[in-house]
Amino acid sequence: MKKDLQIKLKARQTRVALRYEYYEQKKGMLNFNIAVPDTMKSLTSVLGWCGKAVDSLSDRLIFRDFLDDDFGIGDIYNMNNPDILFDSAISAALIGACSFLYVTQDAAGNPIIQVIDGCNATGTIDETTGMLTEGYAVLKRDKKGKAVTEAYFEPNKTTVTEDGVDTVFKHPVAYPLLVPVIYRPSAKRPFGHSYISRSCMNIIQQARETVRLMMVSAQFFSFPQRYVVGTDEKMDFERWKVAIATMFSIDRGESDVVPHVGQFEQQSMEPLFAQLKTYAALFSGETGLTIEELGFKESNPSSAEAIQNMREPMIRNALKAQRNFGSAFLNAGICAASLRDGVGYERSEFYRTKARWMPVFSPNLTGATGDAIQKINMAIPGFFDKEMLSTLLGIEPADGGEAIDLGEVFDGQSE
Repeated sequence: MKKDLQIKLKARQTRVALRYEYYEQKKGMLNFNIAVPDTMKSLTSVLGWCGKAVDSLSDRLIFRDFLDDDFGIGDIYNMNNPDILFDSAISAALIGACSFLYVTQDAAGNPIIQVIDGCNATGTIDETTGMLTEGYAVLKRDKKGKAVTEAYFEPNKTTVTEDGVDTVFKHPVAYPLLVPVIYRPSAKRPFGHSYISRSCMNIIQQARETVRLMMVSAQFFSFPQRYVVGTDEKMDFERWKVAIATMFSIDRGESDVVPHVGQFEQQSMEPLFAQLKTYAALFSGETGLTIEELGFKESNPSSAEAIQNMREPMIRNALKAQRNFGSAFLNAGICAASLRDGVGYERSEFYRTKARWMPVFSPNLTGATGDAIQKINMAIPGFFDKEMLSTLLGIEPADGGEAIDLGEVFDGQSE
C-alpha cells in the first residue's frame, strides 16, 4: 500500500542521504578531542576519496546498445538524452545502492524516461524479474523538503497526487512504470548495496582526522617551540617577536647569569604521512582503486601482467555492475516499448535482447590481441565474429567495409 511505502522511504532516506554527504564531501568531521588544541578545533579537512571511487567506476561503465533489439528499445533511449540518462542512473545507484527509472509519456505519446534517486523512491520488488510489484516516488519537493507531487505505481495504473488531488493514469503495461536500477543485489538485500560502504565512511573519517593532525603539526613544524634558561623572574617576553625576530636580545639578570636560549626538537611529519598512506591503502582495497588514483605514487609495474593485476579488482566490480544495470535498463525499455506501442508485452518476449557495454579498460595491446584472435580463429574457424571483436576492442567496424587479407598486403610489400 502507498502508506507502507511512504514509511519505508522515510526509513531509507536518511541512509541514502548520508552516502550523498560523503560523495559530495559535505559530511562533518568527528571531533576526537585528544591531540588538537582548543584554539585549533575549528580546523577541518576534506577528502574526496568517496567521490573519486564512485566516479572512477561509473566513468568506466559506458553503455553501448542492445543486441537483437527487435522492439526498438535503443531508439527510445536515444530520444531520452542517453549520455546523461545512463550516467545519472549509474552514479545514483552506486551511491545509494539503488536508483529508479520513471517511465511516462509526452503529449505526442513518445516515452519519457527520467532518473529518480534512492532518496525519493522505493517499492516492493519481484526478485525473479527485477521489476516492482508496486512503487512510490516523490516527484517534487518544496524548499523545506516536503513532498509536493507524489506518484504511486501499480500494474496498468499510475496515481499522481499533487496538492492532495489524485490523478489516475491508466496504461497497458503489466508492470509499474517505476523500474529499479540496483547495484549488487542479494537475497538478504534485494535493493542492493552502496558502493560507499560503512568501511569506506569509517576510513574517510580516520583519514580526515589524520590530515587535521598534519595541519596542526605543520604549525609547530613551521614555528618550533623554544625555551630560555636563566632569565630574571620580572622579564616579560613578546612571544611573537621571539618566534620571528631576526635578532632578539636578552639582558643579563640581576644574578649576572647569561640566559641560555634553546629549541625543542622538531617533530617529524613522516609518521602522519605514513598513517595517511595506510588509510589510502585500506580505502584502495575496499573500493578496487589503485593507490596511485588516491594521490600516492608507487613503484612502476614490472610487466603488463602486473598492470593487469592492479586493475583486476576494478574490472570485477565493473563487470558485476554491467550485469546488474544492463538488466535494469532492459526492464525500463520493456515498459517504455509497451507504453509506446499500447501493448502489454511480457518480459519473456525480450529474452533475446541483451545489453552491451564498451570495454571497461581501453585495450592498449590491440596488435597483440589481434594476433591472438587470428590464431584462435585459425584453430576454431569463426569463433570470433565482427560483433564479438567490436565488443572486445571497443572499435566499431566500418559500414560496408570488406575484410583485408593481411597476407596479400605483406606479400605485395615484399615483392
